Amino acid sequence: MKWMQNFSLIMRSNLTFIRDQVENPERMLQQLIIDMEEELEAVRKSVAEAIADEVLLKKRATQARTDTTQWMERATQSLHRQNESGAKAALEQKALAEERAQQLEDEHARQREQTEVLRRSVADLEDKIRQARQKRTLLLARMNRAQSTQKIHDALDRASGASAFAEFGRLESRVERAEAITEAYDRLDGRDPDAEELARKFAEEERKIRIEQELHALKERVQPVNQDL
Repeated sequence: MKWMQNFSLIMRSNLTFIRDQVENPERMLQQLIIDMEEELEAVRKSVAEAIADEVLLKKRATQARTDTTQWMERATQSLHRQNESGAKAALEQKALAEERAQQLEDEHARQREQTEVLRRSVADLEDKIRQARQKRTLLLARMNRAQSTQKIHDALDRASGASAFAEFGRLESRVERAEAITEAYDRLDGRDPDAEELARKFAEEERKIRIEQELHALKERVQPVNQDL
């Protein structure tokens, strides 16, 4: 199957090479899927014809078995009428019908085995097409991701040097330096930022304790009223 060879080649190929060499990878992959589906439809048609042959063989075999029964009944009826020659002729036809029925049944069995193989082949082909659709989606996603990554690298390359990104970094460094100098003056003036932070935490903890105490006292006052209600 040429389309499967092409698809396998694409799946093994380098994504960057495909992106550079194929004008529209998505359209190419879509066309491969269409080719697969067309081949699947052709295979399904052949399998349908094989199944139709199996159905006809089964009908003919069933009819031959019915003929066998009918010829046996005719032979029996001929004997009831004392027609021995007629009974013998009917039995000869019965034997021919049995041979024909056996041949048709054997042929039907072989045809049924063949159609089962063909059915499995169709199922396998359908599964391959489903996998190809999934791989197409993943391949396009990988291709788009590669393109996005390349764009990011290009943007980062452009952002290096005397660009807005570099200027932002230098400004951030100056702000951090100014903050450090301010803290240094505070320490010279006797202020300890660590001690101030510790005092703030103690004050916050004491405020939480007072709120809890007030809430407890409020519950003590409100509870008797609720019980009376």
